[in-house]
Amino acid sequence: MTNASTQSEAATQQVLDHHLGAFAQGEIRAFFKAFVESADPGFWSAFKITSKSTAGEVAYLVWEAKPWVTLATDTLLIKNGKIAVQTFTPFSS
Repeated sequence: MTNASTQSEAATQQVLDHHLGAFAQGEIRAFFKAFVESADPGFWSAFKITSKSTAGEVAYLVWEAKPWVTLATDTLLIKNGKIAVQTFTPFSS
């Protein structure tokens, strides 16, 4: 892995960690605001990240919040220290 690739992946990891911290604290913008406010209080204690990885500018999460969300994935594309694109796919039972 080149030094530039290592730096890119470290920057992606830093943005991902910041995003997760902001999500956990409710410090997120309008798109997530309704979700955070409408979630059952038990959702937050059930929220668990089961896998987290980064590759270059891409971050990938697998998580659950059973029984509300049995499996979900998020993919984030990080550009210039910010989330440029995020995809979210939930699977419920």
